[in-house]
Amino acid sequence: MGRRDIAESVFGEPRKFDPTFKGPIHNRHCTDVLCCVLFVVVILGYIALGVVAWVHGDPKKVVYPTDSRGQFCGQKGSINENKTILFYFNILKCASPVVLTTLQCPTKQLCVTKCPNRFASYMDATTPFRVNKPYWEYYRQFCQPGFNNPRKPVSQVMRDEDCPSMIIPSRPFLRRCFPDFTTRNGILTVGNKTTFRDGHGKVRNVTILRDAANKANTIRHGYKRGINHVLDAREVGMKIFEDYTNSWFWILIGLVITMLVSLLFILLLRFTAGVLFWFVIVAVIGVIGYGIWHSYWEYSSLKGKPGSDIPIYDIGFQTDLRVYLQLRQTWLAFMILLCILELIIILMLIFLRKRICIAIALLREGSRAIGHMMSTLFYPIITFLLLAVCISYWAVTAIFLSTSGEAVYKVLVSQGKCKYANMTCSPQTFSISNVTRLCPGAQCAFAFYGGETVYHKYIFILQICNLLVFLWLVNFAIALGQCTLAGAFASYYWTFRKPAGLPAFPLLAAFSRSLRYHTGSLAFGSLILSLVQMVRIILEYLDSKLKGAHNMAARFLLCCLKCCFWCLEKFIKFLNRNAYIMIAIYGKNFCTSAKEAFFLLMRNVLRVAVLDKVTDFLLFLGKVLIVGSVGVLAFFFFTRRIRIVTEEAPSLNYYWVPLATVIFGSYLIAHGFFSVYAMCVDTLFLCFLEDLERNDGSEEKPYFMSKTLMKILHKRNDESDGRRH
Repeated sequence: MGRRDIAESVFGEPRKFDPTFKGPIHNRHCTDVLCCVLFVVVILGYIALGVVAWVHGDPKKVVYPTDSRGQFCGQKGSINENKTILFYFNILKCASPVVLTTLQCPTKQLCVTKCPNRFASYMDATTPFRVNKPYWEYYRQFCQPGFNNPRKPVSQVMRDEDCPSMIIPSRPFLRRCFPDFTTRNGILTVGNKTTFRDGHGKVRNVTILRDAANKANTIRHGYKRGINHVLDAREVGMKIFEDYTNSWFWILIGLVITMLVSLLFILLLRFTAGVLFWFVIVAVIGVIGYGIWHSYWEYSSLKGKPGSDIPIYDIGFQTDLRVYLQLRQTWLAFMILLCILELIIILMLIFLRKRICIAIALLREGSRAIGHMMSTLFYPIITFLLLAVCISYWAVTAIFLSTSGEAVYKVLVSQGKCKYANMTCSPQTFSISNVTRLCPGAQCAFAFYGGETVYHKYIFILQICNLLVFLWLVNFAIALGQCTLAGAFASYYWTFRKPAGLPAFPLLAAFSRSLRYHTGSLAFGSLILSLVQMVRIILEYLDSKLKGAHNMAARFLLCCLKCCFWCLEKFIKFLNRNAYIMIAIYGKNFCTSAKEAFFLLMRNVLRVAVLDKVTDFLLFLGKVLIVGSVGVLAFFFFTRRIRIVTEEAPSLNYYWVPLATVIFGSYLIAHGFFSVYAMCVDTLFLCFLEDLERNDGSEEKPYFMSKTLMKILHKRNDESDGRRH
């Protein structure tokens, strides 16, 4: 039994000739109906989840900071409408270790119109009251609203937290007042000072303010972040925004150029695919050949030099790699390795030359097919819009879910100890409770947003469901695009007279077939992929939590699981892609289509490998050429090195801002165009394999492939009436 017979017995029998088959089947029936129903039910449930989150959530909790009374700072229509910034009475208390466990800074927080711009203490503000009233008027804007009694005993003011014990120079960030840090000659300062008085007569270093600000920022973001770097980032962000304002028009021009060049490149591949591929292959062989010659020359020139014959293992490891270049053994190893690589490439070209020629011919045929169906190049816009809707809905739902909690108040004690400290309280009944009597100065202050209802207890589960359905919808949108394009390109291949015999509006017809009959099959394949991606996300989360752990066995097991699921995701994407092509052609369910596609590919595994690598290489080369060319052009333009348009170039703070945007946008555009081309080649390849198995070139069973492919395979159709091509 030959190798081909073994492959056919393991991976199914080749396709038989069917005289009724004329390309994508039109008389279809709905496939994977159960999964379709489940998909629709999940979408309805997802809409219901969004409605519930919208009813309970409040994004103002993210946008606006909340003071100790549970009121938003800067909210329109409220008493704090003009007070947009949150001020900490004593930010030094945020440095307490309790912050990291309760995520609550144990000090009163107040909405103010602006941050303080000087060092001052309550004692300094009240002592000169009779002689310097403006000093007190400035200080009391950071006190409780309505408080104007500087004669009140200082101990009672501090106990009742009517005013802060001190204020420090600050600037707003994220609508909060943080110390105004600057670094002079490597020394941290606040208001040009390295020390300050804390309001109780103690002199402290400003580094304690940095620690307190970092802890306060931890409450906001959930992780540590250097506040000084964050504040500096705000200034950089403003400059970046200014650069975008000045250069957005030229960025759009660069992206339009990318679109035109990508379109032209794809259309010209029918003429340049072979030239590009063979030119690079010959160049690689030439470069390796030069490397062999240079290695031999170095090996010969070192002959007789002292120390050049010392073995490498006697030298050991050296950080200066130039030491190894003085050894003949190094150049001998280089020469041997390069000779082996050169031999492998030459042998592959000799034995796989026919398959490489087939791959190049299919690439040319793909360019020709797109030229006859230009609308396919713009289908990624539909996929982009669907993805934008999915991402927007997921983000909005996630924000509303995360802000669905109700205001939770806890007992805040500024001085002394109290057994009720950090316990939940109610602002409405707190004044008549025993807490105020047992703990003088205690307050019922806002802590965070949460809740004890069933809904609030399962918000985390709802967030996971939100993420899973989001992945499902995203993968479905991509699958719909792949199946639609496959149907259009399959119609092209199985047309006997190209392009005269093409059906009207092939892309629209393929889209309607995919959506009408195969929503369930596309949802089935998307669900399998989404579940694997969800497991990968969970593994990444666990890995981030175990980074500081010393359990090497757990880390190793987690690393193996991540690797396995990464490979599984790649395989499922490959299988799904080819299954969608078979669905577009034959209209069968997902499992049957996946099995038939897999068996067909395995019966032609060498052709699959060669075509995949040649296609990937040419598409990668195309992306590099397009993105690199546009990037170089943008670099010379934004750095004012093109004399013709020097005056037109905008004035920028950072030229890399529009440059990086143009490069990234160019890559996305090129990737969108080339994804259509890759889908075209994959579809034509499967059709080509089916064509070889179904037909034999006789008058009853003519080949549908192009004359170029038939010439490469030494095949021909018996009829010669000129009905094709």
